[in-house]
Amino acid sequence: MESAQAPFPWDEAMSFGLGILRHAPHDFWAMTPRELHRAIAAFREDAPHDFARADLTQLMKAFPDEVLT
Repeated sequence: MESAQAPFPWDEAMSFGLGILRHAPHDFWAMTPRELHRAIAAFREDAPHDFARADLTQLMKAFPDEVLT
């Protein structure tokens, strides 16, 4: 027996992507479902918001800026 799944909440997804994120339609439709999920998660109350200086330093070492001369 198949279980009924709720349809994808397109109205809410579009409202978030176009309204909250203020993406242009082209950019919204170019997002993958995973990218949209992470963007939504960043706005949820339970999303982690603590980003320490050590985290930034580690990222800067892993991904240094190119120096253009």
